[in-house]
Amino acid sequence: MRKLTCLVLVVLLFGVIPAGAADSTYQPEDIDTTSEVEIGQIPPYEGELSAKSAVLMDSITGKILFEKDPHTQRPPASIAKIMTMLLVMEALERGELALDDVMIASTRAKETGGTQIFLDVGDEITVEQAMIGMAVESANDAAIVVAEHLGGSVEGFVEMMNRRAQELGMENTRFANPTGLPEDAEGNMTTAYDVALMARELLTHPQITTWTTIPWDTQFMGKVYIANKNLKFIRNYPGGDGLKTGWTEEAGYCLAATAVRDDTRMISVVMNTPTYELRTRDAVNLLNYGFAHWRSQRLYSHDEVLTTVLVDKGRRRRVELVPSRDVAVLLEKSDSREVSTVINLPKLVKAPLAKGDPVGSLDVMLGDEVLETIDLVAAEAVSRANWIQLLGRVVINLISSIK
Repeated sequence: MRKLTCLVLVVLLFGVIPAGAADSTYQPEDIDTTSEVEIGQIPPYEGELSAKSAVLMDSITGKILFEKDPHTQRPPASIAKIMTMLLVMEALERGELALDDVMIASTRAKETGGTQIFLDVGDEITVEQAMIGMAVESANDAAIVVAEHLGGSVEGFVEMMNRRAQELGMENTRFANPTGLPEDAEGNMTTAYDVALMARELLTHPQITTWTTIPWDTQFMGKVYIANKNLKFIRNYPGGDGLKTGWTEEAGYCLAATAVRDDTRMISVVMNTPTYELRTRDAVNLLNYGFAHWRSQRLYSHDEVLTTVLVDKGRRRRVELVPSRDVAVLLEKSDSREVSTVINLPKLVKAPLAKGDPVGSLDVMLGDEVLETIDLVAAEAVSRANWIQLLGRVVINLISSIK
């Protein structure tokens, strides 16, 4: 067994992660970024692309920087597990699950085909182990265990997947199972654009990339060897830290790849490429194009208090205001104009106010140009003051005026 483990490690170090020229796929391609590109004159993507569908998205703003047949439905293979993992992360955030919660493998999990961590009926697995199994090995049995635990049944979990897809605006997606395996005549269907949407949402949970960057584990759960299906990318591409691979005969080779450099995170989705190598090449070429020409800048989070405003006849005299959503901008690298913000407020607002009520606005400026205007909303509800409070304020004002 020790000899086998040593052999596996040698293969990983010298076979899976080649040195020298073999690594050129993962390095920035020969894009000329030394000559200044005029603002608004970024050249179209002209690199090689074998994928039938592809999307390049800036993760912070959600803006699409390149697309090829982005809304045609295609089978996703295991990149469907992005939604499975997203539902787990959201359940963890709500406190409905804990990473050390123990789940029990069922017969259905054991009999699931495709890539596995070889769970037996009755095996115990924690939520975190299941997430690692999906993120690293793309384990279908782990996905089934999670689905049964969180959704009550696989069918119940699939309903959750489809409901969340609609909430995210994934209008051309239909999930049939949590694994991405071919299920029926229609099966799992999605689009490159929809995959980018759910990948972007999953990446709002930073812990996910601590799992998607695990290279391998020779004794996972004390019994099985696992290796990252996206190993070459995460080990070789600068800033590469995820996200999910997929392959079936029907889907071809699929990849949702992501990388971060400074404040800029790009998401590259390629679907139905003919080979493993071309899948990675396509995703890397798109990421190179994105990083060569754009940069993102975070400004404010949706829960960051930016200012306050007086409340007329409110139980509280002032209310704190926050942006209605995260505020960020996507800039061309050649654009050196300064980003600034301008707050627009009324002198006062009348009570009552509900949490989230729009009160003012925030102009995001690039030089003298207004890029966008975002609502500033009440961070908390403010009820109307009762007559005793109002009378007390009148008295206090009178006393203050006499002094």
